[in-house]
Amino acid sequence: MRGSTSGRPIMALFNLLGRRWVLRVIWELDQASGPLTFRELRTACGDLSSSVLTRRLSELTEARLVEHQEGYRLTRAGRTLVERLTPLTQWATEWRMTMDE
Repeated sequence: MRGSTSGRPIMALFNLLGRRWVLRVIWELDQASGPLTFRELRTACGDLSSSVLTRRLSELTEARLVEHQEGYRLTRAGRTLVERLTPLTQWATEWRMTMDE
């Protein structure tokens, strides 16, 4: 399994998601009302360099989480990943609130 020396899919996924800017790219694509051009996605991500965005899009495309058809968008697997991350996002919000106490 690429990205994991253990051969476990979850470790390969965590390796991919842990790369700088990957979650931000996924987030921006999920929030978009349709496919985004490279320039639109780069703008949405703030100060992300073109070379890093190119690399991350390549990695996410290879992982079949993003596709490029009339712009970049999440694949079905990418959308499912976002859905699966929703409970974790809710947990993180609650956890953050306890950190402020």
